[in-house]
Amino acid sequence: MDVDLSGAGAEDSRCGATENAPSGRTAPGIRFAGIGDEAAADLTGQLDALRRLGWTAIELRTVDGVAVADLDDRAFAGLADRIAAAGLDVVCVDSRIADWSRPITGRFEDDVRELRRLARRCATLGTRFVRVMSYPNNGLDEEEWGRRALDRMARLVRLAEQEGLVLLHENCSGWAGTRADRMRELLDRAGGPALRLLFDTGNGVPYGYDARALLDEIIDHVAHVHVKDARTGPDGQVTYTLPGAGESAVRSCLRALADHGYTGAWSIEPHTRLQPHQGQDTTAADGVAEFVRYGRCLARLVRQEFLSDRVPAGGGRHG
Repeated sequence: MDVDLSGAGAEDSRCGATENAPSGRTAPGIRFAGIGDEAAADLTGQLDALRRLGWTAIELRTVDGVAVADLDDRAFAGLADRIAAAGLDVVCVDSRIADWSRPITGRFEDDVRELRRLARRCATLGTRFVRVMSYPNNGLDEEEWGRRALDRMARLVRLAEQEGLVLLHENCSGWAGTRADRMRELLDRAGGPALRLLFDTGNGVPYGYDARALLDEIIDHVAHVHVKDARTGPDGQVTYTLPGAGESAVRSCLRALADHGYTGAWSIEPHTRLQPHQGQDTTAADGVAEFVRYGRCLARLVRQEFLSDRVPAGGGRHG
């Protein structure tokens, strides 16, 4: 999967990508955030990207290529101290639990261990949200795949509830990743107060489904949002674009969420420099600049779509 930044000058003009462009306003009750390692591998670059955007929320996945759960105690303590000193809230921690790297036939103990470790670390970071998926298949028939996925997820949800966490299932890789009926079955059979849904606007393009149509069926259960956009070329190659420039109906999805009463974060996951599924990471080149550009593009899109002079600034903390 490639990144499509063609027509950059025109996009910069439409998205207000100048250094001092206002970017902290969003729809009432919603705040901007971003997955830090999409900007830079190191924490300094991640914090700088959020500072330049003027945003006060970060989503964590890796630091220096190491997952939050795998950082040693000293490194994690330093991470937590620096995030607090920067005045940032952590809106979610993206785990590897049941994700594309851990198929249904893998070791369940790895997921349990990661969840227990994240319970302690999320308490320090001040967030209850942990992103999960629902296990990609690995040679099982559909019935057995579903049975095992639901069983594992139910056990994880029970553990999360005991630990005071909320698991956010993403519409990505896994048994319930691309189908609304399975997401609802997951919520019904494995869920409880510790399981909600994470909706990613851009995953429908690479996974071959209509994300807006899926959103309409699950919107009551969405507790967190990733903003991503993509398009498919004539050769079938998926390229990632600035928000609103692809085929993901980003405007329509965000409008539907806001109209439905969603309050929470719109967290950018550009995939312009980092694509974990593909093992691609070029953030060292100009990842912070591209992340900031992407965030300003989203902020401009939101201002155009949602805001009037009567709407107050929304870049700060929300209760």
